[in-house]
Amino acid sequence: MQQILIENNTYCKNCESELTEAYCQSCGQRSSVGKVTFKETFQDFFATVFSLDAPFVKTLKLLFSNPGKLFRSYLSGQRKSYYKPVAFFILITLAHVLIRSLLDFNPLAKVTSLQNGNFDTTIFVESGRFMIKNINNILFLFVFSMAISFKIFFYNKHSLAEYVAVSFYLIGTYSIITTLNLFFMKFINTEIQYLAVLLMGIYFILMATSFFQKKRVFVAFKAVFAYFIAFLLYFIFGFGLSFLIVFFKVI
Repeated sequence: MQQILIENNTYCKNCESELTEAYCQSCGQRSSVGKVTFKETFQDFFATVFSLDAPFVKTLKLLFSNPGKLFRSYLSGQRKSYYKPVAFFILITLAHVLIRSLLDFNPLAKVTSLQNGNFDTTIFVESGRFMIKNINNILFLFVFSMAISFKIFFYNKHSLAEYVAVSFYLIGTYSIITTLNLFFMKFINTEIQYLAVLLMGIYFILMATSFFQKKRVFVAFKAVFAYFIAFLLYFIFGFGLSFLIVFFKVI
């Protein structure tokens, strides 16, 4: 590579290592780093996220074409080749929130509230409304409920921490599916609210057989129950948290 011989720029500004190439050999930062500009900030963002060579695109492609390969590679130590699971989850969740806002989609449109019910009934209804309204804020609970379900049904394959990492990818994928479902509900059929759940269930079964590979029929059978338990735990955790928040608001 072309050597960097620019005055006052022969040492990396990040780690102070001597520079001999366009990128620091110690930390990987660009050699030609100056004052922060808007152009640099947005160029770095789009280059990292949307470049065809970026880990994000590679990760997204594998999530829908061969999720098992992605998870096995990531868990075996190939971290730098893929977009980080937590960052992927956050990015997709933010994109979902933005798109839902642009579509002016109201998740409470089909939810009715009891106006004159007693306290016990109303607090449960309002807890449900709170959960739906703040579903994106408590979606991380789905990550942990799915990881727990993984550990219950595939306990001897990987650790709970590894299943949490995998679940961040999976719930990010679920957010993509629910985002696509927003368009379907907005422009085609507003009554089909649970299509995303069904599609995610099918994806989950296919993912499990791709991930674990051996005894695929048995894995698919367990995946059905694992998906159901994950959703059940998510509802329990999410509704429980919502109930506590609403309860302390009204007392």
